[in-house]
Amino acid sequence: MASALRSSILRHIRVPISGTLNLNGSRLWTFRSMSSHGDDHLDKQEVVDRVLDVVKSFPKVDPSKVTPDVHFQKDLGLDSLDTVEIVMAIEEEFKLEIPDKEADKIDSCPLAIEYIYNHPMSS
Repeated sequence: MASALRSSILRHIRVPISGTLNLNGSRLWTFRSMSSHGDDHLDKQEVVDRVLDVVKSFPKVDPSKVTPDVHFQKDLGLDSLDTVEIVMAIEEEFKLEIPDKEADKIDSCPLAIEYIYNHPMSS
């Protein structure tokens, strides 16, 4: 009976099961929250590392010059088209779309890191 009830419920909801808990001989299911914040949100250091990796892998960039404080044009000598390409690569890395008005403002690693870290859908 419990198995049929469980199957019936799971057909109608889509919540990943993260494990089970036994309490007084009863088997209880625990669920993982699917919110875009909380434990699913990216750690700041992970964002920094991934943004720096994207910038370092850009063909016109000397990886030794890339730091968390680097400006794309002033410090790396990139032009505006290169900056657009880096922002597009960051979008791809974090699986999100940055609106053009926001993307135009991202011209350095600190701005890219802050935007990604604060974006609820970055992954």
